Amino acid sequence: MENYTYNSYTLQLEGFIVSKESTYPVFLFFSYLFIIVANVGIVVLVFIDKNLHQPMYVLFCNLTFNDVLGNSIMVPRLLLDMLRPPSERIITYNECVVQVFTTHMFGTTSLTVLMIMAFDRYVAICNPLRYAAIMTNKMVIKLTVSAWGVALVMVGILLGLTIRLNRCRTLIQSPYCDNASLFKLSCEDVSINNAYGLAFTVVLFTSSIGCMVLTYTKIAVVCGTSNNKSLNSKALKTCSTHLVVYLIMAFSGMSNIVLHRFPQYTDYRKLSSILFHIVPGSLNPIIYGLQSKEIRRFLSNLKFKKKVLPSL
Repeated sequence: MENYTYNSYTLQLEGFIVSKESTYPVFLFFSYLFIIVANVGIVVLVFIDKNLHQPMYVLFCNLTFNDVLGNSIMVPRLLLDMLRPPSERIITYNECVVQVFTTHMFGTTSLTVLMIMAFDRYVAICNPLRYAAIMTNKMVIKLTVSAWGVALVMVGILLGLTIRLNRCRTLIQSPYCDNASLFKLSCEDVSINNAYGLAFTVVLFTSSIGCMVLTYTKIAVVCGTSNNKSLNSKALKTCSTHLVVYLIMAFSGMSNIVLHRFPQYTDYRKLSSILFHIVPGSLNPIIYGLQSKEIRRFLSNLKFKKKVLPSL
């Protein structure tokens, strides 16, 4: 008969098992370092350069902030656990709940922010003459609050359904705490959790995919009927960049969700759950930030000033 420990305050993380010779910790450390430097750097650039005080860049800062927050809660702890023997990978229940909240806020907010960025691109390309009148500071604030607010409500309900459950197990079968791993600790009926989790996923992905299809269809129609080569070139550049970022985020999130349904692929799920944080956070500032003409111009001017100063 299996022994149960009810509502234990301390839990054990199964973690990501690596050998002493493995390069995973080194790769993870430098990936995290790059995420912090690149994303914080983008925010600083937008803050200090007045040419970047535009709705597109302000909205993009939500994505960079989310990448920094999501990775800062998960990666340092994961690195420490990789260096510890499995028996010492202990986490408190409260810390685990915080990880669950930030992890799901990271994934959900990434998609909701990309949705409001799609709206910004739609207005800029389809209604360029009214862009300044529509995308005011007040509208940017409303879009930002709605992106984070919707994510907060959805994740709050998801987590609320989980923390109501009594726990009879202590082993988290994941590299870090997520909602599915946490409610699997319960011996109670979790059908409500599974139902809401499914509804959560369907609503989030359906609405984000629908938003992308709708906005990009309208943008494609405008570009297809326009003879303005400059407009078409700008639309292709900005929209392709935004679409690549969305596809990376959506594919990473969907892979993690699907693999949770197949226990035989535990190792792949663990790796996917780590890459879910690392890949988007690393590629977003490269794909979206450095593709921007304004950011490239600022960096080139900065390099020029550095070359001029020593010669003076």
